[in-house]
Amino acid sequence: MIQAPDINNSTAEERRAFIKAKYPCIADCDMCGLCKVFRGADAEHAYDDYITGKRSYMDVSEDYKRR
Repeated sequence: MIQAPDINNSTAEERRAFIKAKYPCIADCDMCGLCKVFRGADAEHAYDDYITGKRSYMDVSEDYKRR
């Protein structure tokens, strides 16, 4: 499994490409369920802080873990 690019050693476009590849929208919400995981947001919106370099991938992922 490919690890998320580190925010200190990657560009926003590299991080965006990683999120798009990791969480592709298949346009079938009943089959996928990602929108439910991300509370109605698409993955790019959910991981905006990571993409823009404000927070690490793991920090943002913690926001969406089941509690």
